[in-house]
Amino acid sequence: MEDRFITSSKNWTDAEIENSLRPTSLDQYVGQKKVKDSLEIYIKAAKSRKDALDHVLLYGPPGLGKTTLSHIIANELGSQFKVTSGPAIEHAADLAAILTNLNKNDVLFIDEIHRLNKNVEEILYPAMEDFALDFIVGKGPSAKNMRLKIQPFTLVGATTRAGMLTGPLRDRFGVICRLELYSDEELQVIVKRSAGVLKIDIDDTASLNIAKRSRGTPRIANRMLKRVRDYAEVIGTGKITKEIADQALAKMEIDDLGLDFIDRKILESIIHKFGGGPVGLETLSATICEDASTIEDVYEPYLLQLGFVARTPRGRVALENAYKHLGIAYPENKGQ
Repeated sequence: MEDRFITSSKNWTDAEIENSLRPTSLDQYVGQKKVKDSLEIYIKAAKSRKDALDHVLLYGPPGLGKTTLSHIIANELGSQFKVTSGPAIEHAADLAAILTNLNKNDVLFIDEIHRLNKNVEEILYPAMEDFALDFIVGKGPSAKNMRLKIQPFTLVGATTRAGMLTGPLRDRFGVICRLELYSDEELQVIVKRSAGVLKIDIDDTASLNIAKRSRGTPRIANRMLKRVRDYAEVIGTGKITKEIADQALAKMEIDDLGLDFIDRKILESIIHKFGGGPVGLETLSATICEDASTIEDVYEPYLLQLGFVARTPRGRVALENAYKHLGIAYPENKGQ
């Protein structure tokens, strides 16, 4: 299997990395200043009233620290932290069991909350609003609607696709936070902090070089750091210098802008096979043998941000910047 840095989900090494590198307080958390400032106020207010924090929705591209931030919320509140995910909760009874086992003011984290099925989601409505579970006892005319009170809790939901949440569920979150891509400077701080935790010797130019190729995403930065460390230990002296970082990243086919072979495959397919576009997402997916949702959620946002592709009603189009980056002549009649 190819070593992929740009993915829509964690791999097994990410769990190892993130558990060891994860900050435990808002002070240690780098970036996302607006989100941090807001959460700090809400958390302090909830603690002063000894209430459960209002339910929190964290959304944004993968790898920006939604899970880490949810851990920090629980730590700052001094509450127990319970973790699950949308796909893991298959039946309403599964969620009911989780909710009835929560203690007062616990934090329940549901990753990929947009993937909850409808029956499970309906259990959440009264639980979030009234801290109660509604269920029916008996069948037919003798059936009765019963309500079971549960302990006040804070639900922290995380999603990369906020638009897929239903209106009723989204409306029950009192705190909604969008996580933005990180700046190169913020990522450099994260790389240097991670290097310190992992006892990696790295100079400033190398840490900035890794940061610039990390697509604004801490998870990718930490993946790159570990792979460059391996290269430095085997090929070099163990210290990560700019030269070692350049060689390692070139070996991994990650260019100066952080594009990997799949990014270039997308751009080259649009340009060479479809005359620069437009081409539909499903057609592009079949052409490069990559899942359409992965293209749309993981690769395309960064290409859009760079001004390399555009979405049109008829499909995806490669823009002049993409041609320049790949060293391909831009057709003169393209802009007409």
